[in-house]
Formats: sequence, C-alpha cells, structure tokens
Amino acid sequence: MRPFLAILAASLFAVTPHDAVAQDTPDGDQRVVLVTGSTSGLGREVALALGAAGDHVIVHGRNEERGRVVVDSIRAMGGSARFMRADFARLDDIAGLAEQILADYPRLDVLVNNAGIWLEGPRQLSEDGHELHFQVNYLATYLLTESLADLLRASAPARVVNVASIAQRPLDFDDVMLESGYSDGRAYAQSKLAQIMITRVHAEAFEGSGVTVNALHPATMMDTNMVLSRGAQARASVDEGAEAVLHLIDAPDLGTGGYFNGMQPAQPNAQAFDAEALARLVELSAEWTGGGA
Repeated sequence: MRPFLAILAASLFAVTPHDAVAQDTPDGDQRVVLVTGSTSGLGREVALALGAAGDHVIVHGRNEERGRVVVDSIRAMGGSARFMRADFARLDDIAGLAEQILADYPRLDVLVNNAGIWLEGPRQLSEDGHELHFQVNYLATYLLTESLADLLRASAPARVVNVASIAQRPLDFDDVMLESGYSDGRAYAQSKLAQIMITRVHAEAFEGSGVTVNALHPATMMDTNMVLSRGAQARASVDEGAEAVLHLIDAPDLGTGGYFNGMQPAQPNAQAFDAEALARLVELSAEWTGGGA
C-alpha cells in the first residue's frame, strides 16, 4: 500500500467526526486542489487521499448530498474541504464554478479534470446543444482550465491533470457532434482524445510559467459505478487508478504536455500530434464555449 493510501486507511478508522476540525477555507500553507467529479468513483478516492495527506480539497459534483458525504469524510480525518456544485452539461455552470473559485480562493495549486461520463443509449445533447460526452468530458476540461489559467499561473508551481483514457478515436471535424454514425463508444473515445490534444495545447500555453499540464489513462475498466452499471467486467481497482492520478499530482520531474498510461509515459493517438487538428480543435472549442476566460 502506498503511503498516501496508508494514511487514508488509518485516518478513516482512527478519527471520529467529533475529533475533526471543520475547515471551509485552507490554511496559508495548505495546497489547494480542485478535483472535478469527486463525489463518487475515481474522483472520490483521489479527493479522500488528498484530504488525508493534508491538502485543502475543493470537491465538485452535481449531487450536493454525495458531495457533503465526501467533505464530511475528509473533515473526519481532521482535513479541510469544501463542496461546490456544478452540472457540466451546462456551460453556465462550468463558468460559474470557475467564477466562484476565483472569488473565494487566492490560489489554486492543482486542477484535476476528472469528471466524465460514458452513457449507453441514443445520442444525447447538453443544454447548450452539444453532444453530451463531448461537453462533459472535453469542453468542461477546456473551459475550466482556460477560466482558471491566471489563478494557476499566480499559484505556480502548479499542475493540471487531465483524466483521459486509452480509448481514443480521432475527431472528424466535419461532424464532431456525431450527428451521423453515433455510438456511445465513439463519442466517449473522441472526447478523451480531445482531452489529450488540449493537454498539449495548454502545456505550450503555460510554458515557462511554472504550470505543468499532463494527461493519463488511470487504469483499464476500474470497478467504478460508470463501468459496473453497464454490466462490464472490472479489470482494475479504483485504488490503482487513484495511485496513477496522485502520481501525476505529486511526482517530481514529469515534464509537461505528456500522456501517461498509469504511471508510465505513453504515446496517444497520432491526431494528438497533428498541428492542424490541434488548431482546429482550439478554434471550435473557443467558439462552442464563448471563448473561455
């Protein structure tokens, strides 16, 4: 068991809520970490581990009740956390989350873009009219990072970690929203490649600022509700995925603009290196989100 998981396990069993010191705001020397999609699954495990290790964690999700449970669990360890609600199927909610963080926090040391969906059934649209996987999995990553860019620069050294996937499919820029030929697997895979592509773009934009941006496939078919609800067979544990995410948050000398399979550097789909595709993705992303920050 890695040290941060050992700390987490010990804290959960050794501390009662009555012993905890409730903190909505970080101490001056605490690292501030935003983990999107952290009310369940991989994000929840990452948030709990960070809270147990002493970070101030901004817990994000759509369900306030589940968010409060995560916050209370971190506080029960003597940690510091706060829940912020936002539905990533609404661009206004994504922008509102960024605005609230900018208003309430003088620093942000780590942004973990983890929130994601993989939905069965027919094609669905967000409230903004975008294919739902593409908005929740990718456009949220783009808009949130753009909106918090200045705060990250001011907090340097800082890190952005994008939770992508080994499932990657090139974008067809004539039909990014998959009006024809839709499948949930295709929608999920292209949204995850888009995350890796924007990782490279943002890494270049932050170059020299002390902010690094990396993406990863945390583990294959983890035992999360997203996987199990589809009747799929789990092939890895959420703890394995959490270790990989925490590695990108904490390990030294990782560089920037990289893609990792677990903890190992890996090569993404070739479209991630196509300069014309990267430029087109940025152009469309700014158009679809109103230009970011």
